[in-house]
Amino acid sequence: MLALLKLILIGGAVLTVIYIVLSLWSRRVRRGKLDREWQDTGRPGARDAYIEAGLKEYDGSVRRKLIWGVYIVPVIVITAIVYLTNFK
Repeated sequence: MLALLKLILIGGAVLTVIYIVLSLWSRRVRRGKLDREWQDTGRPGARDAYIEAGLKEYDGSVRRKLIWGVYIVPVIVITAIVYLTNFK
């Protein structure tokens, strides 16, 4: 039981770090794309307002939600391995 607790705590901490880094990286990439898009479209309006509006749209996007797979996929894989190892 102690090994399971260690796996959950250490695995959760590692996955949280990966999730945070991936989220920040993805948001930074999106911000860069919005900046280039703003420049390519002839600079309509204020740059900061354009980027903030684009990031609000990004916050509700599917790509943003897919980052949660960092938690979901490893848990499913580990659960499947434990099940197959012990019950097959």
